[in-house]
Formats: sequence, structure tokens, C-alpha cells
Amino acid sequence: MSDVNPMAYQQPPFAEFLGLKVTLVSRDKITAELTVRPELNNRFNIMHGGAIMALADNIGGTAASANLTEGQSTTTIESKTNFFAGIPIGDTAYAECIPLHRGRTTMVWQTRITRGDGKLCAMVTQTQMVLDKKK
Repeated sequence: MSDVNPMAYQQPPFAEFLGLKVTLVSRDKITAELTVRPELNNRFNIMHGGAIMALADNIGGTAASANLTEGQSTTTIESKTNFFAGIPIGDTAYAECIPLHRGRTTMVWQTRITRGDGKLCAMVTQTQMVLDKKK
């Protein structure tokens, strides 16, 4: 029996809009991939930074959700992105999210985003607040 909160397997409509494919869900790691389509282009024919951040935010939320208990939810309260290289249109963005901290009220997740050749493109660190169901 998995100890992953079932909510982690349910992606929001925004993930489908992006074209995000989650490839691994566990309490300790989430992986996903995203084909870089022209709709995700910036003016230089590489993946828009906002799309990279959206990819990381979605799987960070998935990672936090995997660690929630019944009745809890989560929201991003802080996110920081360092960009290192572009991801060309037609390539694939690969994301791997791991925990840095899993506390009672906050969780901190780090998402590493690479492209098809393995080159590091972005590193995203985000803080997720754990929300308890209102009584």
C-alpha cells in the first residue's frame, strides 16, 4: 500500500493545458516531462521562462500534495528560479522535484529542469504552505 496521498495523482487542468506528463509520483520524488511546443515559445525560439516556472510550480505542488494527510491542502508561498540554459522548441523539458524540508506547516522543494541533452536549464526552489481543513 502506497503512503502517497491520492490527491498527488490528480493533476489540475493547467497541467493538461501545458502538456505536462507526470512520470513518477512518490513522497520523495516527482518527475515530469514537457514537450516544448511553439505555444510555449519566447521571442527567441526557446521555452518561455514563465512556462519553465509553471512546470516547476506544478510538480512542486504535486510533491507537497503527495505528503499531505487527509483534509490538508497546499499553496505556494515562495518560488525562486535560476536559469542556466534555454530549451529549444521541439526539445523536451525534464523536471525532477525532491524535498529539502518537510515540516508541519511548510515544505521546501527543489526542482531541477534539464533538456534532452541532459544540460541543466533551471533550478527552482519553492516553499509550500500546508493548510489544514477549516473547522
